[in-house]
Amino acid sequence: MALNLDECYEHVLGLVETAGSLIASRNSQRKRVVEKSSNIDLLTETDQQVERMLMEGITAKYPDHKFIGEEETSEGKKAELTDAPTWIIDPVDGTMNFVHSFPHSCISIALLVGKVTEIAIIYNPIVGQKFTAQRGKGAFLNGTPIRVSGETAFERALATTEFGTSREEDKTRVVLENIGKLVRQIHGLRSLGSAALNMAMVALGGADFNYEFGIHAWDIAAGDLLVREAGGVCLDPAGGPLDLMSRRVLCASTQELADKVVQTLTQYYPEPRD
Repeated sequence: MALNLDECYEHVLGLVETAGSLIASRNSQRKRVVEKSSNIDLLTETDQQVERMLMEGITAKYPDHKFIGEEETSEGKKAELTDAPTWIIDPVDGTMNFVHSFPHSCISIALLVGKVTEIAIIYNPIVGQKFTAQRGKGAFLNGTPIRVSGETAFERALATTEFGTSREEDKTRVVLENIGKLVRQIHGLRSLGSAALNMAMVALGGADFNYEFGIHAWDIAAGDLLVREAGGVCLDPAGGPLDLMSRRVLCASTQELADKVVQTLTQYYPEPRD
């Protein structure tokens, strides 16, 4: 039987709202923190609990669905995207923010069927921002339609990006080089501490482009659909098609603006687990 995507969306939205209340209730509390790959790549008990809540809630209704989740991947499970219905989940995108009680953390979840993204939800329960999209049905913030800014002028653009969770010297050099280039040419540069929320800002029209090297599929899968449904573009920072598994992303309000960003950025190609 064919998957009813509307029913699937409503079911998972309810799970996300319930899990989000857990994040919101704990944001200002002291957290038990574990370091993963470095002292800036962090994990809390809430990350694990939220991921488990979402996976168990989805499996109860859709037992044949697959998952690519940040925390189970960090524990050694290989992240593989197949044609099977697959949920790509970041239970707390912006864990560093969450650890510091900085109110920009979110659940980011997307459903891919046949490697095509059908559903996207980015939910920051701390400030009450619920970004949603279904393929072909537009993008929304708390139920209200949103659109990208439509900006085409590089010099008038406001950008978002992140430093990432790696301080490997070659990557840090490229990160700082790109920031130096951009701050001399564009309106400004912002960093919310969450790749998913940075992309959501492009969909909302609050930022004009976002780029990052070293992210993972769970950081960008939902944001990709959200931006495209809001009228924007998502691609590889070198200008080719976006590969969710490549650990590289560029999204922009227009193709014209994206082309100018591609011409400006110094490129970096992360290792699978750098």
